[in-house]
Amino acid sequence: MSAYNLETIKQPIRQEMEDFERKFRDSMKTKVMLLDRIMNYIVKRKGKQMRPMFVFLSAGTCGSITESTFRGAALIELLHTATLVHDDVVDEANYRRGFFSINALWKNKVAVLVGDFLLSRGLLLSVEHKEFRLLEIVSNAVREMSEGELLQMEKSRQLNITEEIYYDIIRKKTASLIASCCAVGASSSGADENTVSTMRLFGEKIGMAFQIKDDLFDYGEEEIGKPLGIDIREKKMTLPLIYALNKTGWLERRRLLGIVKSENENPKKVREVIDFVKKSGGLEYAISVMNRFHQEALELIRDYPESAYKESLKQLVQFTIDRTN
Repeated sequence: MSAYNLETIKQPIRQEMEDFERKFRDSMKTKVMLLDRIMNYIVKRKGKQMRPMFVFLSAGTCGSITESTFRGAALIELLHTATLVHDDVVDEANYRRGFFSINALWKNKVAVLVGDFLLSRGLLLSVEHKEFRLLEIVSNAVREMSEGELLQMEKSRQLNITEEIYYDIIRKKTASLIASCCAVGASSSGADENTVSTMRLFGEKIGMAFQIKDDLFDYGEEEIGKPLGIDIREKKMTLPLIYALNKTGWLERRRLLGIVKSENENPKKVREVIDFVKKSGGLEYAISVMNRFHQEALELIRDYPESAYKESLKQLVQFTIDRTN
């Protein structure tokens, strides 16, 4: 468990987060009744709100929080929510964070159109306020997220993922979004391009650590995080498994890949793979890599002026590493 909780971390930006929620709700309003109902549903089921927190804390760390920071946080939320709505259609998922997905309640056609609507809101928000730099940062993240998903799909068919390919996938799929939160925060605060670039890299390293933590949940106990072995069942090659396979002979490797490929629905066989990864030191290795990314990220902001924002940003980073779901 983390020594920090989100309420404590939020302290320096509590007012901004409240203002942001209100502004974001208003930006989702529409005259189409069905759409308005869906937008209300989306706003209601918001998660931990770590993305806007990264935006505001990065802005405070690098300069000052401005109106531009609010627009940057809204832009990220709009485009990210759009990708999630589309993802649920692609994955045929009926739930997201314990709530019914949009496609489960209103079917695929509506969900795809809602995703498109959210994307257009984000684009219009940027264009109306001439926030072209922020739009560029966030659009790059959306492009990378799509590439990362497609790269993972392509590689999971062949199951030939090396450690390098794995890093490339998670850098694009997960880390690019947190990187854009930190870059948007820095840019909106009036920081120079060098600082924006450093903060983007800071966010990327946090995102890498965040995803490795997520992969470790696959080997945890049933009641924590996601269901045990779900990545193996979905044929996702994650760092603990990649490391373990690299440490074994080709015959055993072929047998285990055979399970992931063809017997991934068999709980007993999935358990076998999990036990193999644990015995091979796969979890310890993944934890060491996660901690390395974490330390590299903190090193990047070490010389920034001390402030309540910087302290909370460091605590938020620690929270992403310590979280239990």
